[in-house]
Amino acid sequence: MADGISLHILGDYGPFSRMGKSIGYQVTIGQSSYLIDCGAPLFQQIGGHGLKGIKGLIITHCHDDHKRWFTDLALFNRYAPDFPNRVYLLTSEDVHEELVRASAPALDKSLSKDSKTIIDIPYDEYVDYQMLGPRAKYRIVSMDEGNGKTSLFVADRNGNVLGPDKAKIVLNHKTKRPRLLFRDPCYKEWIEPESFYPFSSPVFYEENRNTLRDEEGFTIEALKAPVWHGITGIGIRIRTATETLVFSSDTAHNRELWKLLYEEKRAQRLPVSRKEFDSSSVIHGDINDYIERIWSEERYRDAVNAFRDAFVIHDISLGNSVVHTNYEALHKTSLSKDSVVLTHSPDRITSEWVLCKAEKTFRIKGNTFSEVVGDRTYPMNADVYHKEAGRYYVGYKNKHGRYVVYEKSGILWIAAEEESEVPSSGKPLYRVDLYEDISGKYFPKMERSDCLYLERKDGKVELIEFDDKGSRGSIMEDHRHRLL
Repeated sequence: MADGISLHILGDYGPFSRMGKSIGYQVTIGQSSYLIDCGAPLFQQIGGHGLKGIKGLIITHCHDDHKRWFTDLALFNRYAPDFPNRVYLLTSEDVHEELVRASAPALDKSLSKDSKTIIDIPYDEYVDYQMLGPRAKYRIVSMDEGNGKTSLFVADRNGNVLGPDKAKIVLNHKTKRPRLLFRDPCYKEWIEPESFYPFSSPVFYEENRNTLRDEEGFTIEALKAPVWHGITGIGIRIRTATETLVFSSDTAHNRELWKLLYEEKRAQRLPVSRKEFDSSSVIHGDINDYIERIWSEERYRDAVNAFRDAFVIHDISLGNSVVHTNYEALHKTSLSKDSVVLTHSPDRITSEWVLCKAEKTFRIKGNTFSEVVGDRTYPMNADVYHKEAGRYYVGYKNKHGRYVVYEKSGILWIAAEEESEVPSSGKPLYRVDLYEDISGKYFPKMERSDCLYLERKDGKVELIEFDDKGSRGSIMEDHRHRLL
């Protein structure tokens, strides 16, 4: 019988972090364990033997901080002894097409067993693909017109070609990559279907949502509506009988922005005559000159409701990120602070929302959320969370605390009053006692330069003090139990 959802953080930093360990999670329910994204160093953290216990790999999108170890995992599966020959991969149809394209240089050729010949290896010898999310009813296809000439068309799944009054292909002069322009039958407007429709739309997607049903009794499904990241991507919803966990993937989550995306009617900026546009199946230029609306209202409704009654792992940024959720705009999201853990953080961040950290394990059970530390679970009850230089701190309010939390333009800082890094125009909010989190145990933040905390193999933490005669250590008390 599954005891809730166990979530192990493999990596929680973005692609430009000095801390490394990009995005990756291990979700375990009962005896079933899945990886969600593989940007974190899997072989270092899980090891080859541990990877044998992974049931499947889910990839949300093709930025390298989320898929960096995909081809290595595929090669490991193929060549490691006593191991399944293929990676069991779950993702959407569109993300899978991107993965096939991106992985070809690493996978499609190798040497024969005697090393004498370069051989071709098809992708499906490495990967056992399971689709998440529905198939699109229409897609861009390449057709042979004879005489060695091929052309691009928009066709349905039966090969029936759509006329230029219903669909067109836009070729960008810079990327040469075809994108689909579609005339929505309800709005009577030209839209890009990948952006416009949620997976629930019967206009563009087939009815079968391709939800995975694990033998442990939970489901894994793909979400598209709330994911707004620029490249093709999906979120993931995992449901048991009593818990729901959502990975939003990378996204610019902002309800004000989302509302504009579906409400705003845009005028086309046609570089050709209306007659030429109407009659052409393939046109050139920037697809945004032709699109009349970005989102449908249906996508907006699905997006804002995607996180209802769920615990959420959500990306975070600071400042003016255009492809992630800015911390200062969290109040504009559909998220609730009590049921969210922020991930994909910058190297230094202060937050009143819980922050991820690599190697932490969280448990979702019923309507409760806690951290697993040894054989105990603890609520994430700090007033503020802080990450800096690879270290993780928690702060508890105390009017006599040494550290002050400041706010400026919605962004938080934490510093001792005497420190020069305090923002000159920052507003002081409250004082806190600050503790360093070491493997889920809390110790007062070290202020001296001649000592440090060191975790031993037995899990105990020593304070190591240095002087001109050498060093000495003493076992420190974990303060977490008294901070409940």
